[in-house]
Amino acid sequence: MKKFTTWTRRFTMTVLFVMALLTTFQSISGVEAKSLISVTAIADGWQQDEYADSLFTHKLKQIDLAFKSLNRVADTEPLISSSVEAAAPPQTLEESVNWSKYPKKTVTATGYTAGYESTGKYSNHPEYGITYSGVKVKRDLYSTVAADLNVFPIGTVLFIPGYGYGVVADKGGAIKGNRLDLYYNTVKDVYKQWGKKTLDVYIVEMGEGKLSEQQLKEWNENQSMQVFRQQYTKSE
Repeated sequence: MKKFTTWTRRFTMTVLFVMALLTTFQSISGVEAKSLISVTAIADGWQQDEYADSLFTHKLKQIDLAFKSLNRVADTEPLISSSVEAAAPPQTLEESVNWSKYPKKTVTATGYTAGYESTGKYSNHPEYGITYSGVKVKRDLYSTVAADLNVFPIGTVLFIPGYGYGVVADKGGAIKGNRLDLYYNTVKDVYKQWGKKTLDVYIVEMGEGKLSEQQLKEWNENQSMQVFRQQYTKSE
């Protein structure tokens, strides 16, 4: 009886070892181990004592739980794929154009509004918000700016880093020489977004002394420029 029990235990361990090999084979090849061997059928074909049977059943349960755990891990999809790259932020207008090909001039630029603090006019004034060129003040991708008209004639298009395109549409008593006044919607915008800066601006096109509302509209609504437009139209 002792020899039979010993033999049975050896056989059981052999079966367990074969099952482990089959499981490894299944994980590599995709062929299910149960299609190759039925442990239950083999076990049922042998008469074992109570101890060997209990040990065999216990081992089978342990292996079954281990297999289920491995399957759950194998079936889990990764949350992050290394093949998916983070979307790059869109380029700014400063980055998308080679501005070095344009002539530049160093200026001192301040900000102004259409209000009394800048123009001496209130909102009920008939010329409130109307520039020297006749167009209305505008803060957009192409904004209206004031300049010394002997330096930058009406209609001159400048690129002003951090501000966008500035179109000379106005003049001012204090705007002489290499100075610019950049239009903003509110005094708060002037202080928070600009203040006073000395910087290089790029001359995109020299003006011919005139400017129209239609021209400003066409520039600002140019479809190829819409990707940049919102970068310069945010108000505080």
